[in-house]
Amino acid sequence: MNNIPHFNPAGFTTAPYAKRTEKPWGYELHWVPEGAPYIGKLLHIKAGARISLQIHDKKEESWFIINGRGAVIWENNNGELIETELKPGRGYTIQVGQKHRLKGITDCDIIEASTPEEGTTWRLEDDYRRAHQTPEERAAEYAKHAQILTDK
Repeated sequence: MNNIPHFNPAGFTTAPYAKRTEKPWGYELHWVPEGAPYIGKLLHIKAGARISLQIHDKKEESWFIINGRGAVIWENNNGELIETELKPGRGYTIQVGQKHRLKGITDCDIIEASTPEEGTTWRLEDDYRRAHQTPEERAAEYAKHAQILTDK
């Protein structure tokens, strides 16, 4: 027991955190504060809506559906796009450079855990005619459309 490290609690916080960002396909609810070495989001995707078909040059993502029905269109190991309905109780993961697109079969809520929001999101197809998203564009979008939720 003598080898337990000592941590300075001065930087600890017990404040809750959530940031909501409206999207044309629904919304994102970030529940991990900015600056952490990982991201946690709830993606609410409306029935029939799709996020862009995209690839990331630095980011990996894992998803877990918690409500409704959703699917992922993603690139398999032969370079083909296939569609997989997300099953409750199962996780799904994409790697850097893997094409992917989530869609709502019904209104659905999907938990996303990922590496930090770094690099460019290359939008290969987008129902809302959005361009690729660089780190600078991502910061501007969050500044314009994000709302920090408080307990007040």
